[in-house]
Formats: sequence, C-alpha cells, structure tokens
Amino acid sequence: MAKVKKQPRPKAETPKGFRDYFGAEVTERSAMLAAIGKVYHRYGFDALESSAVETVEALGKFLPDVDRPNEGVFAWQEFDEDDKGDWLALRYDLTAPLARVYAQHRNELPTPYRRYAMGPVWRNEKPGPGRFRQFYQCDADTVGTASMAADAEICAMLADTLEEVGIPRGDYLIRVNNRKVLNGVLEAMGVTDEAQAADVLRTIDKFDKVGEAGVRELLGAGRKDASGAFIEGVGLDPDQAEPVVAFLTSKADTTAGTLENLRAAVGDSFVGAEGIDELSQIAALLEAGGYGADRIQIDPSVVRGLGYYTGPVYEAELTFEILDDKGRKRQFGSVAGGGRYDDLVKRFTGQAVPATGVSIGVDRLLAALREKGRIGSEVQGPVVVTVMDRDRMADYQAMVAELRNAGIRAEVYLGNPKNFGNQLKYADRRHAPVAIIEGGQEHESGVVQIKDLVLGAKLAENASLEEWKERPSQYEVPRAELVAKVREILALYQ
Repeated sequence: MAKVKKQPRPKAETPKGFRDYFGAEVTERSAMLAAIGKVYHRYGFDALESSAVETVEALGKFLPDVDRPNEGVFAWQEFDEDDKGDWLALRYDLTAPLARVYAQHRNELPTPYRRYAMGPVWRNEKPGPGRFRQFYQCDADTVGTASMAADAEICAMLADTLEEVGIPRGDYLIRVNNRKVLNGVLEAMGVTDEAQAADVLRTIDKFDKVGEAGVRELLGAGRKDASGAFIEGVGLDPDQAEPVVAFLTSKADTTAGTLENLRAAVGDSFVGAEGIDELSQIAALLEAGGYGADRIQIDPSVVRGLGYYTGPVYEAELTFEILDDKGRKRQFGSVAGGGRYDDLVKRFTGQAVPATGVSIGVDRLLAALREKGRIGSEVQGPVVVTVMDRDRMADYQAMVAELRNAGIRAEVYLGNPKNFGNQLKYADRRHAPVAIIEGGQEHESGVVQIKDLVLGAKLAENASLEEWKERPSQYEVPRAELVAKVREILALYQ
C-alpha cells in the first residue's frame, strides 16, 4: 500500500507587503482616528463607511500615481451560472468609492454633501521600506459646490486636525496651489499636445530634487543625473521654458506678491487668471478665519498630483527635522494632500459635479508623532489578579468584576497557578501596573495584598533613588478597600 504523503504545514508568515499590528499600535491608531473624527464632526461633516470592495468599472483609472487602467489594485472576477461576472477589486483609496456613493444616492443626500471616511485601503504595488500594500487613510470631502469656501474650509480643518492630534503650530505648513494656474502656464508656453504637457508636468514634479537649473535642462535637451546617465529632455526651446521657471520661482514673501508673480507667469491665459483668482479667494477666506501664513500659504511649488486634480490642490507638510537611516537630517515631509476633482462623479452621472477633499496618511502621521516622542511610550496593561488557590477562582473573579465595574482594566491570571513567580513574570510582560494577591491567610483575615509593580520596577533599576525608596511597593488593605487603593495607585502614573 502506497504511503500517504503528508501535506506540508503552511508557513506562518505575513504576505509580502503586509504587516500585523499589535495592542499599542492599534490603540494609538484608534485614538488618532477618534481625534481626527472629532474635528471633522465639529466642522459639520458626516461619517460614511462605504464598501471595501468596488467593481473595477466603478474604480476606473483614477489612481493619482498609476497611469495604467485596472493595475495597482487587487482584483478578481466573480463568476455566475453563465461563467461570467463583474471584475471586483479592493478599494485603493476612499475617494473613488465616494464618487460612486454620491452618484448612487444623490437624490437622498444633501447638496453640498460633506462626508468623512476612515479605513484601510489596498494597493497592489511593489512594497518598500515603510511602504505597505495595506494602509489607513482618513478623508474628508465636500461634493456638490464649486465655491472656494469649500476649499478654504478643508485647509482650515486640516490645520485644526494636525494641532488636535499633537502637531503644534510651527511644526507644520499647509501649502496651496492650483492646477488651473499650471494650465495657464502651459498655454503661455504654447504647449497643446497632451503627451508633451504630461512630460512638462513630470519635469515640474522634479523641481524639489533638481532645482531651477535642472528643470531648465530637462525642459530642453536633457541632463545627466548624479550617476552620469543622460536623461532626455522635453525638447522645448529656452523661451518656451521660461513661463514654467517663472511659475516655479514665483513664491514671494507675501501672498499678494506671490499672486502678482503668478499673473506674470500665466500671461494672457484666461484659465490661468481664473486659477489665480481662486487662490486669492481662498487666501482671503483663510485670513478672515484667522489662519495666517504661519499655518497655510499659497505656494506654487506644490505640484504633486496635479495631473489628477482640476483646481486648487493642497499638501500638509511637517517641517521639523528627523534623522534618516544614514543619520542625516531631513524634514519629515508630507502627511496629507488633496484638492478639487470636479470630473470624478461625472463618470457616473454624465454631468459635472464639483468636489474637493483631503486625505490624511494616518500611518505617516503616527510615525511623525513617534519621532517627536508624543506617542509610543510604554502602554499601561491591565491590573492582574493572581491566583493563590485554584479552588477559590470564584473569589478572584469577583475581585476582577469589581475592578472592571469601577472602570479599571483588569484580568485574572488564567495560566497554571502553581508557580507564583510565573504569575508575576506574566504581569510584567503585560505591563501590568498592579498585581492583586490574596492567599488563604489573607482571605481568612479579610485583607488583600496590592503590589505596585511600576514602583517595584523602578527600585529594581536603581535602588538608590531616594524619592522612590520612601514609598512602599506593596500594601495590605481591607478587602472592601480594594478598588479605592488600586485607583489611588493608578492615579500616580496617569
């Protein structure tokens, strides 16, 4: 008889590009989402939780950084009895589902419709350091109004949100630009071919890396990069390239100065002038609301995503320095971005529906707060009720119930109670601040022992700390005072 071949055991490993999140990380993210949602709600935005799965047709080719239809998503085909069915995909952002939701329910929704959404999104892209295929986004959008007040409101709300989660004024800057201004620059250059315009956009996007001289070279014949390789240019003559350079270098010390420089860059272009007027409106509305240039600025150097947006664009940048993997100082960079996308809902309705919104990269923002030391400290675990006599488990359950009913996080030790030292090791691994001990003798006397594990750990680290040595690390109290004493100890470490 042939020997049955054993099935190999599955590998216990996370799929490439994904990761697992444990207690403290999940708690920190939940707290951040609650703080962001609080600001969005205060601004009058309603929560929306749309499906994580959409049809590929509904998602469309709208990934801002992917130029290929249906690529960059996790997709599969759903078969019916005729072996035919829709192609479905996990959502790659929260904006495309909003367009579908609004088109589907527009007759029941108010106009304009303000909504916020939070949740994971999935992108089938090559993972890299700090770049995963599943990550969280937190969006807020206003659909159904062309008023620049909606864009100004989004920018103001973004500033308030950053401060709410722990980024102080001075550590962030929200920069605002407008795609229409760039369209005006392209008109002034005489660029009408879509492919050439796309090349110009890609070149503008490299301004931060190559500077003014590099942009001039790339708009012309080309340039050599740091490795010595030659990068072919767009092929414009120097006079044609001049409006782009004027656009990229138009930032002045004042908003009025910046707008004036932009007017010179767009020349006689009507769409360019319209974009500058929109920026002027946004600036005036923000100033009226008390949002100065120390928080939000008109800045033509914001070029990322301009191929996706149709009007104002904005980006939130953290301005403090961190050390990279090689120990070099650099700015933390962007944590949020957005803008006006008036063509997205039109795919479903056939009618133009103005919309504007912003997306916060929650994982990036959490990383920023960890860099600043504002989160990431050791999370306090539950109070652990130890088990000295397994036949008295009901007594220990009564204790933990009292603690929980008083709003105190607590648990009973559920392992083998034979070795008490293992129970304290478990409490240490749980980062428990307090351990409750009640043996037979304590039970007969009507008392419990309450061990301050935080103090005990500090004394173990440095027994010479006089400020700690004066305090006891273990208390004996009447059983009836259990909750009050635990609450008193926990208050020392809040």
